[in-house]
Amino acid sequence: MKLNLKELENRKNWEESGFILPEFDIAAVRRKTGEKPCWIHFGAGNIFRAFPAVICQRLLNKRLTDRGIIVAEGYDTEIIDKIFKPYDNLSLCVTLNSDGSIKKQVIASVTEALKADFSDKADTERLKKIFASDSLEMASFTITPNGYRLKGADGSFTEQTRSDFISPPDEAKTFIGRLAALCLHRFQTSGRPLSLVSMDNFHHNGSALEDAVTTFAKKWAENGIVPETFYDYTRTSLSYPWTMIDKGTPGPSDTVGGMLRECVFENTETLVTQKHTFAAPFVNSEAPQYLIIEDNFKNGRPPLDKGGVIFTDRKTVDKAEKMKDCTCFDPLHTALAVFGCLLGYDRISEEMKDKDIVALIKHIGYDEGLPVVTDPVIIDPREFIDEAINVRLPNNFMPYTPQLIICNTSQKVGKRFGETIKAHEGNAAGLIYIPLALAGWCRYLMAKDDKGDDFELAPDPMLKELTGIISKIHYGINNNVHAVLSELLSRKEIFGVDLYTAGLGEKIEGFFTELNSGAGSVRRTVEKYCRNSNKIDPLEKNADRVLSLI
Repeated sequence: MKLNLKELENRKNWEESGFILPEFDIAAVRRKTGEKPCWIHFGAGNIFRAFPAVICQRLLNKRLTDRGIIVAEGYDTEIIDKIFKPYDNLSLCVTLNSDGSIKKQVIASVTEALKADFSDKADTERLKKIFASDSLEMASFTITPNGYRLKGADGSFTEQTRSDFISPPDEAKTFIGRLAALCLHRFQTSGRPLSLVSMDNFHHNGSALEDAVTTFAKKWAENGIVPETFYDYTRTSLSYPWTMIDKGTPGPSDTVGGMLRECVFENTETLVTQKHTFAAPFVNSEAPQYLIIEDNFKNGRPPLDKGGVIFTDRKTVDKAEKMKDCTCFDPLHTALAVFGCLLGYDRISEEMKDKDIVALIKHIGYDEGLPVVTDPVIIDPREFIDEAINVRLPNNFMPYTPQLIICNTSQKVGKRFGETIKAHEGNAAGLIYIPLALAGWCRYLMAKDDKGDDFELAPDPMLKELTGIISKIHYGINNNVHAVLSELLSRKEIFGVDLYTAGLGEKIEGFFTELNSGAGSVRRTVEKYCRNSNKIDPLEKNADRVLSLI
């Protein structure tokens, strides 16, 4: 079986092989969407095909909408030519269940696939027509955090951004410049409001998008390129809802490709683009997913709540993000990454078979995180951790490695652990397992595993500085731990707090000394503090309930 509209006409073959097919008139939906577009999405990668596109398909199947979703790609436009057009804009979404089974669903909600590149005149004219449509309610984005940045590491606008500020909008080279130009076209034609919805996984994403778009409008107005009223339009007629998104969508798996070939599905080849994007006609993802959106829409919105999205207010979105990032998932991931690297694991799922490490993350989540968690109410924090430990992290299908998760930890550790430390408000000195994880990160920076063998540290913007500090301590020798670690652990810009002021500095030094006591000391330390503890939640009591939630 091949992925195209013609082959889908033989539904029996697909269904007998276990594929779930669209339950709507694809041609009719494409026609109506073309005439009166409602939703356009920028960013044609895996997360889009496995999440927003599936939500839209769910609405179409339920007859809750009669229009699909248009996708545009502004970074790696090779995806449009090689992953969308050859397959009639269809894709195969493969859900990777933790029990080893897969769910195979043909997604046909994408009605058009365009290049958000102004050098492509035909697609640019189509994008302008879409943005001029009164019917357009929202433009959403999964363009990665880098897509919103107008400034470089030195804090000044990039050369390309500065060039766009003084050039005609139709000649914009940056993605945000092109987006602002399309909003300008809407302002000049329809004049209708619009909601720009970031679905990228980072802090206060809507505000970052708002700042980027309004900055362009302001600079163009200051340079006499657009009227001041366009700047006003971007602030009052466009909305920028905050969102919290969570779903694992790793690159195409060879294992999944093999399982699909066994089902006589032929389009399993993986493409590596010139920009090093890994893509295939199928996309694989985990089953658990969360998308929470601030209900702030200027021109109506699709009924996404009927497809699994949670609409709420901005404060609750913020709480949900903090719950995930600071307590219920990301800190567990970081602790797994630290000790996974030290103990020689190359898969998070394999590490989840290590009872001592699992005990560590249970302590961090249940004992030290939950008592001070920011509770969004709309999601139960305990159930979120239950799901993470029972379902998400042990999933053998998910190819996440400690070496990948630990990248850029200096930029994350303040939020993932520092916020919980601050939340304990003077009682942080009683913490055990978060300090142990922080000591583990310091030990990781020595670039020696538990056997004493060298390993390569993951990329981090502060790596040179951090290793310059830690290199003053030698493997297995702890005669200067305080003098060295005090230079690091007191830095609020890294940890969010001065760990000595919080009452944890000396404790972390003690843990570090134990972790750096020669070969096998990491394992012995983890066993000492994590094995046979009666503080751990008995997850066995929760397992059946957690699995029933999926």
